[in-house]
Parts: sequence; structure tokens; C-alpha cells
Amino acid sequence: MDYNTSNSIIFRYNRSKWAQSPTIQSEEQNVTLTIIGPGSMAMAIADGLKDRYTLEFVARDIRKLDAIKHDYRAEVYPLSNFDITGKTVLLAVKPYALESVGMQLKGTAQTLYSVLAGSTIDALRHHVLSESVVRIMPNVAAKFGASTSVMTGDVARQEEAEAIFSAIGDTFWVDSEKEVDIATAIAGSGPALLTLVAEAMMDGLVKEGMKRPDAIGITNSLFKGFAPLIASNHPALIKDSVMSPGGTTAAAYAALEEGAVRSSFIKAVGEAFKVTQR
Repeated sequence: MDYNTSNSIIFRYNRSKWAQSPTIQSEEQNVTLTIIGPGSMAMAIADGLKDRYTLEFVARDIRKLDAIKHDYRAEVYPLSNFDITGKTVLLAVKPYALESVGMQLKGTAQTLYSVLAGSTIDALRHHVLSESVVRIMPNVAAKFGASTSVMTGDVARQEEAEAIFSAIGDTFWVDSEKEVDIATAIAGSGPALLTLVAEAMMDGLVKEGMKRPDAIGITNSLFKGFAPLIASNHPALIKDSVMSPGGTTAAAYAALEEGAVRSSFIKAVGEAFKVTQR
């Protein structure tokens, strides 16, 4: 067993800034959320919210709306000339469609929540009229109540935003839009990056002779156990607690450093951020 028991005392983060989001009050549960653009991200969010909020959906595709009406028992509306006056809107269309979608909406929303990567608050206000605007970067783990949602915007809506989106996972209110864009690489794209890690681990086990189903199960179990560990411990101290002199972890870690895995992930974050600035 390659485990360094001398480092068994592990530092725990002060997570006061990352505390559990506020408990949702009954009046907040009365919010009706109007979802415009029911794509994969929007539907993952909808799956996480459907038991706590009233949802309605707006889209161009009538067939998709019919399916949603059947599956979610929700009100659905065509996009053309849809009136958003006084509504709480979740805008989840593709960023390139912001202008064309905005042209088909009428009225002024009460609050606009946008999950459009790279679309600034100024751009959102220009194309979709709303009293308040909040930008949010969640991820597809929302479907399981395990999203990481980074948000910023009108501070007057912070409490409501945290209440709504705490239903799909952890929320992090940041001070600037730049921080939302930076966080996109992890909060938004992170699940895809981690699939690369998971798949590589599975393939490594198979390469050494393990059956594929066992490799998948073991790797999945690792990720399941790692989540609570990293939530309360510094990464370096987790590594130090496992790595012993001349052991298996030290050899594996050195191989990753030789392959520039660390710098590749740092570069990946930077490249994702660049895309949000186009």
C-alpha cells in the first residue's frame, strides 16, 4: 500500500466564502422560470429545478416544445413575439443566436439570467430588455444537482440567483464578468476536461491487463470518493499524504510531470478564457 501515514493530518480549507447556498424560502419557490432555448444545458438545469420551481419553455422548434410539454407537464410557447414582460427568464440559446432571438422577444423582463458563454451584460441588455441581468456559468452536472455555477451581475438579484441555482449545486458569486469568463474553463468546460482524465485512467488500466468493465467501475469509484476529499483538503496535501518515497504514487506522479500534464491543464484554462473574449 503506497500511503504516507506521516502526513495523515490534512489541511482543511476555510470555506466560508463557499458556504452552502441559502435555504430556499417558500416565496422563492413561487418564482416561475421562463427558459428560452431548451438545449442540453437548459434541460440539465430544468431537470434540477423541476421539483422546486414552476418552469415554462420557449423555443423555435414546435416539435421540441411538444415533447417538453409531454415530459415536463409544463407550459410551452413559440419564440416569435413572445412577451417577457415581468418574467424571470433563463436565456440558454447559443451565443451566436443572441441577436436573432432578442429581435423576436417583446417587453421587458424582471430578471434575465443568462448562461451564454462570453456574452457580456452590456450585450445582453442591448438585445434583451430586462430590469436586472445576471450572468451564470453552470455545467451539465446540474441534472444531478451537482453543478458548479459561477455568477455575477446585479447585486440586488444575488440572493434570488443563489437561491434558485443552489437547487442544482454549488453557487459562487464573483465580483466581475472577467472572473465568470475565467471560470468558464472549469465551471463550464471542466466536466469535458475531466472526461479526458477519466478515460485515460481507464485506458491505462486496460493497457496493463484489466477488463474494461472493471476499469470503468474502479475509475468511477475514484471520482466519487475524490469529490468530498478535494472539497475540504488542499490538493498538495492530499498528494503528500498518499506519496511515499520510491512508491507507486511517486513514480506515477513523475510520469505525469514529465508529460507536462500540469502545464497542459493550465494552458487549457487560458485557451478556454480566450474563446470567451472573442
